[in-house]
Amino acid sequence: MPSKATRSSHTAKSQSTNTSFGNAAMLFWHSYKKDTPTSLKMINCYLVYIMLTGIIQFVYMILAGTFPYNAFLAGFISTVGSFVLAANLRIQTNPKNANAFESISPERAFADFVVASLLLHFFCVHFLG
Repeated sequence: MPSKATRSSHTAKSQSTNTSFGNAAMLFWHSYKKDTPTSLKMINCYLVYIMLTGIIQFVYMILAGTFPYNAFLAGFISTVGSFVLAANLRIQTNPKNANAFESISPERAFADFVVASLLLHFFCVHFLG
């Protein structure tokens, strides 16, 4: 049986790890709120929404089956494609990446995103049959 000193040492390490993780999470959150532009926060919310939608679709397919398989594939491809397009939009509109995308303005990046999204969803709808 471990001694009382060993148990208290283990508990102290556990609390220290929890505290340092909590501090790191709080530091990240405050830095994110302070330093991230509103447009990137909106894109991040959209990315989380798309990711959750894809997870829900996949879980539903596992639980309910794959009877309308084309419908599942079209929806899932639409979700993954939308996530990739939004991630590209986030990368191109991030002010910290301005040097890498000097020739692409944020408005141009958004227009590219809209056109690519329309094409993606056009093909997904036609994949349904």
